[in-house]
Amino acid sequence: MDDARLKQISDLLLKRNKIDADIARVIDRPMTSGHLGEWIAAEIFDIKLEDSANAAAVDGRFRSGSLQGSAINVKWYLKRDGLLDLTDAAEPRYYLVLTCPAAPAASSRGTVRPWCVEAVHLFDAQRLLADLRAAGVLIGTATSVRAHHWAAAEVWPAARCADLAVNEQQIRQLQRFAPLVG
Repeated sequence: MDDARLKQISDLLLKRNKIDADIARVIDRPMTSGHLGEWIAAEIFDIKLEDSANAAAVDGRFRSGSLQGSAINVKWYLKRDGLLDLTDAAEPRYYLVLTCPAAPAASSRGTVRPWCVEAVHLFDAQRLLADLRAAGVLIGTATSVRAHHWAAAEVWPAARCADLAVNEQQIRQLQRFAPLVG
């Protein structure tokens, strides 16, 4: 037993719990990547989140713009590995996915998953589901989504998906969450 390492971890967790509590007070939900990702997306993309954080399949609806009223499911993945949690439900209309840097499917031992946003993707749910079903892909948790789907759905930093235009203010806001280099 390494008492020094246990003490180090307990001290770090005390600091983390304080930070998580501070974040939870701001977002008014428990501090998890899911809840925080929903809050960040809502603030940047003008999404009205559902009153209940456990609403099935839909996290909120766009309040303005060309997608106004469209149901959205928000994901924030701290590692982009090509997987996306999907549902067969009639809603959501879109999946808005905040992603951290891509990483190969390898051992996570000794790695860090940074809390950042390197890219934003908007998937048309029905179009994506139809394409995946046609390719024989099983739909559900950790659905494998091919690279060409990710590329076509990118709205930031590259504007490849015409369904959602990202304005200059949104770009500045997203850049606040960019990964640190070095």
